[in-house]
Amino acid sequence: MNSLTEASRLDGRVVVVTGAASGIGAETCDVLAAAGATVVCGDVDTDGLDTTVARVRKVDGVALAVTADVTKRADVERLVDTAIEELGHIDAMCNIAGAMFPGLIEDLDDDTIDRGIDLNLKGVLYGTQCAIRAMKPSGRGSIVNVSSAAIDEPYAGIGVYAFTKAAVAMLTMTAALEAGEHGIRVNAIAPDLADTAQTPAELMLRGREPDLIRTWIPVGRFGRPDDYAAVVEFLASDDARFVTGQTIPVDGGTLAASGWYARADRKGWTNMPNEP
Repeated sequence: MNSLTEASRLDGRVVVVTGAASGIGAETCDVLAAAGATVVCGDVDTDGLDTTVARVRKVDGVALAVTADVTKRADVERLVDTAIEELGHIDAMCNIAGAMFPGLIEDLDDDTIDRGIDLNLKGVLYGTQCAIRAMKPSGRGSIVNVSSAAIDEPYAGIGVYAFTKAAVAMLTMTAALEAGEHGIRVNAIAPDLADTAQTPAELMLRGREPDLIRTWIPVGRFGRPDDYAAVVEFLASDDARFVTGQTIPVDGGTLAASGWYARADRKGWTNMPNEP
């Protein structure tokens, strides 16, 4: 990220980001700061938060760390309240905190179910509620949530993750309908195949030949955190001023492929996966 030397499309904006300690959340803080925003970074991981804030400040960005557990309503309220107390207002809220919860439906215990719902769904709900309340007086604002490509491309073993992320997409649409009259837009992104610490490329490859990536993903590579952060930044900005209620796939074309794979021999497409 380059030093911030000139105004850009988020110059002067205050943006709250959850899940800011790592992965897509941390990268979003970098991208937003590079676009001129003051970033209020929230996460339960205090050490990770400090690393994110230090990285932003190192390149002349402005960032504030607030330790917050998004599964607790009081923590999310405190995160937003701190942003307003310290900076006067918020212009955008990016609800990025979330996690994968693997397991077959029949095997899910109450703890896994509760943690999945609390983090992936309630955390987004709390952030959306708090942001709408905070933005209504100004008559403008943007909320960006994180759903998943799994809502359109589910597979066995990710039941809690898939249904909570599907609920996020519906929450996003409903909130957009309710908040639109107040000048507040609500959108989401649906990432797929993100090469992060939570879902590293090595895990996704599972011993397959890296050259086969081009047969699974139309753009020919796994996603990087900045691929997703760039779309979050767009949705947070006025460039997306007429976009609301949408869940935008950021997936390198996997949804468009609809279960088809480029043949390993480069001779058309097949609905059978290519193995090494």
